[in-house]
Amino acid sequence: MEWLRIISYIALATGLISTLIIAIDVYKHPQMMWIMNLVWPINGWFFGPFALWTYFRWGRLKAKDNEKEDNRGRPEKVFFSTSHCSSGCTLGDAAGVPLVAIAGLTILGTTLFAHYLVQFVLAYIFGILFQFFAIHPMNDKGVMGSFKDSIKADTLSLVAFEVGMFAWMALVHYVLFAHPPKPTEATYWFMMQIAMIIGFATSYPANWWLVQKGIKEEM
Repeated sequence: MEWLRIISYIALATGLISTLIIAIDVYKHPQMMWIMNLVWPINGWFFGPFALWTYFRWGRLKAKDNEKEDNRGRPEKVFFSTSHCSSGCTLGDAAGVPLVAIAGLTILGTTLFAHYLVQFVLAYIFGILFQFFAIHPMNDKGVMGSFKDSIKADTLSLVAFEVGMFAWMALVHYVLFAHPPKPTEATYWFMMQIAMIIGFATSYPANWWLVQKGIKEEM
């Protein structure tokens, strides 16, 4: 499907341009929480222009040199929390793809389940690390205490993200394509972009609940 390949290239280029624009602006206007300097550019890759809009509308309010009033409500603050979680998951999921491809891993005769396993493990590692770097500077419980709080704050939202992402990739693998795209093809990564957006959507309610219960802080 040539038209899908063209759309894939456009979507990927748009995501990369959005990432570059945000990265340049973050460099000029660093965030108060340093890990968010990584979060926003990563979100640019899969959210594209929407990431640009949210960054310049809300993300800039948390820059060190911001002088505007932060009048965000809970929906926007939970969006921040979800963005923070999703970026760690995205990094882990994206890193897992070439590892599975290079190693030629399969589980039960399919690469899909190998991707699930490797990507979940890496997403969990990066997700907890991203959460740790948000919690630890404001935590007086020490390193281990911060790691425990990070696990409590991020596990449910991370699982919710991966459920949405994995469900979409299962559709890609078994339903939408007679021959599923490979990681060497632009279409595969376009499908991954969509998977990240769906993962964000399934993770948002989990983050809302975690914030509401006081398990996770608003951002």
